[in-house]
Amino acid sequence: MTAPVKRSVTLAGHRTSISLEEEFWDALHEIAAQTNQSVNGLIAGIDAARPTVGYQASGLSSAVRLHILAWYRDRA
Repeated sequence: MTAPVKRSVTLAGHRTSISLEEEFWDALHEIAAQTNQSVNGLIAGIDAARPTVGYQASGLSSAVRLHILAWYRDRA
């Protein structure tokens, strides 16, 4: 596994950055292609669906990793 790579994305008109290992970036591109979305659009959907308050709140990078894990588990 590689070291995390920070990349900028636009969510709701605002720039933010997330850090993911290259393998996760590759998986995001694959999922986006399979669902006919842009990577930004996919990340925006993940961001909108994640809990933002309480004990379940998670950072965006973690939410993306968990989404990728769920995606591949559902297809296994």
